[in-house]
Amino acid sequence: MSRSEAPPLPEPLRVPVADSHTHLDMQDATVEESLARAAAVNVTTVVQVGCDVAGSRWAAETAAAHPNVHAAVALHPNEAPRIVHGDPDSRSRQGAREAGGTAALHEALAEIDALAALDHVRGVGETGLDHFRTGPEGMAAQEESFRAHIEIAKRHGKALVIHDREAHADVLRVLADAGAPERTVFHCYSGDADMARICADAGYFMSFAGNVTFKNAQPLRDALAVAPTELILVETDAPFLTPAPYRGRPNAPYLIPVTLRAMAEVKGLDEDTLAEAVAANTARAFDY
Repeated sequence: MSRSEAPPLPEPLRVPVADSHTHLDMQDATVEESLARAAAVNVTTVVQVGCDVAGSRWAAETAAAHPNVHAAVALHPNEAPRIVHGDPDSRSRQGAREAGGTAALHEALAEIDALAALDHVRGVGETGLDHFRTGPEGMAAQEESFRAHIEIAKRHGKALVIHDREAHADVLRVLADAGAPERTVFHCYSGDADMARICADAGYFMSFAGNVTFKNAQPLRDALAVAPTELILVETDAPFLTPAPYRGRPNAPYLIPVTLRAMAEVKGLDEDTLAEAVAANTARAFDY
C-alpha cells in the first residue's frame, strides 16, 4: 500500500455534515473532484481556509464560485514572522523572502481586512499562536498579527478560526485580554480536558480533526468527552492529519465520516445524532 495512495471512500453518512476546516489548494484533486467525492459520502459543505494573502484570495474566489464552499481568510501564525523577519530558509510555499518589517505585516493585514468584508468569507483564520515552529524572536510579530485578526473578525462580524500549537495559555490570555469575537473556533483542537472546560465556559467551538483517532491521542479523546455537544465541530485540515487507519496517507474532505464515527464512539452518541449536532454547530459557527 503506497503512502501516497488516496484512502478509499468510507461508508456515506446518513446525515449531511460540513468539513469545518480544509485546504483544497494543497490537495491533489481539483476543487470539483474534491467536492464531488465529499458529496458522495454526504459531506456537503466545506470551509476553505487561507494561510497567507495569496491563499486567502484563492479561498475567497473559490467560495464565490461554489455555493457549498465558505472561505476563511488570514495570515497563519507562522506567516506573520516570515513577513516581518524574512524567511531565508523558505519553509513556506512562497520560497525565500526578504524581511519586510512591520510595514509589510500591516500591508498584508490590510488585504486580509478587505477580504474579510466579502459576504462569502465567513471566517477570519487560521490565526493564533504557534510556539512549535516560531521561536522567541517571532513571538511579538505573531501576537500582533493575532490581535489584529481578532479586531478584523469583530469589525466584520465573522467567526475567528484559531490555530493553537503548544501555545494554549497564551492563546487564552490574548483572547481574554482582547475580547474574543462572538463566534470563536479552536481549529484542530489540541488542548486537554481542563482546557476544554475553559473553552466551554467561554462558549468557544472546538473542532476535532483526524488526530483524535491516533493511538497516542487519549488526552484529546478525554477533551472531546467533556466538550459540550453543542460546541463540537469536525474537520479534516486536509491534506494533513489523516485519520486512522489511513494515517500518513493524503487526507481530503471525503474522510470526514471516519473521524465523525470515532468521535461518536467517544461521546457515546449514535453517528446520526452527532452528525446532526455538528452540522447545526458548523452553520451556527460560520453563520451560513
